[in-house]
Amino acid sequence: MVRLFARRLLLLVPTLWAILTVTFVLLHAAPGGPFASERSIPKVARERMIRTFGLDRPLAEQYARYLGHAVRGDLGPSYEHPQRLVRDIVADGVRVSVELGTLALLLALLAGVPLGVFAATRHGRWPDRLAMLAALAGVSVPNFVLGPLLVLVFSLGLYWLPPALWTGPASRVLPVVTLAAAYAATIARLTRAGMIEALAQDHVRTARAKGLGERAVIFRHAMRTGLLPVLSYLGPATAGIVMGSVAVEQVFAVPGLGRQLVGAAFDRDYTLVLGIVLFDAVVLLLLNLAVDLVHARLDPRVEAR
Repeated sequence: MVRLFARRLLLLVPTLWAILTVTFVLLHAAPGGPFASERSIPKVARERMIRTFGLDRPLAEQYARYLGHAVRGDLGPSYEHPQRLVRDIVADGVRVSVELGTLALLLALLAGVPLGVFAATRHGRWPDRLAMLAALAGVSVPNFVLGPLLVLVFSLGLYWLPPALWTGPASRVLPVVTLAAAYAATIARLTRAGMIEALAQDHVRTARAKGLGERAVIFRHAMRTGLLPVLSYLGPATAGIVMGSVAVEQVFAVPGLGRQLVGAAFDRDYTLVLGIVLFDAVVLLLLNLAVDLVHARLDPRVEAR
């Protein structure tokens, strides 16, 4: 496991460098600039701001300067909000996105795993088909469609829940359900596939032959290997869901990282976009590393790869 950890850790640095470089190049290749739409600013003031942020220098020099600061943990100020540092803006958005994502992930696991186990233990029968039909619907309906539908029914129709904002427990219900739906459906499908394979293995058949009850066979023997596909999926899924969804945060006006990223992209706020992308990349890579280590612990064959 130590060798696996060292190998994965060595890949983090070049991967982060590649992500940061590609994002930097794409941002500067896009038409316009951070202050191109600020028509109310006098030309002299705009030029002064461009010089202040170093945007008048060659692109290679800008890149080297930003990379040097980023290595030291200095993401610089926001172009749109010069009085605020990028790390402070990201920290504000992270608190909201982590809460939204954590609640959605818990809901996805609580709904997806039992549904997958239920379908696997009734493989080929109508309950299996019905469960997988529900999972297919969850995967197929985009959250930017599901969100407005839930608002239409539960907010504008039944008046049970607020349609937007992030102001209290009731306001969290619709965003969490919307964000969790697709992940719960995917977890259900992966759980079903893993459990069907696990239930057909020799050690499970042996446990049944010894007279163990079906509940003990499932929970003591089959689930250990049957949930490995779900475990592998949890790395990128946790990063994606905890960092929030751009569509969900836009639909429900949730002040998380996703909404900040959209606003920064429209404003050509290079430093804020780079800061959010870099933070997301670090979280994704670390979560994948954690999943690999847990996977290797449960299945020693992984470490030998």
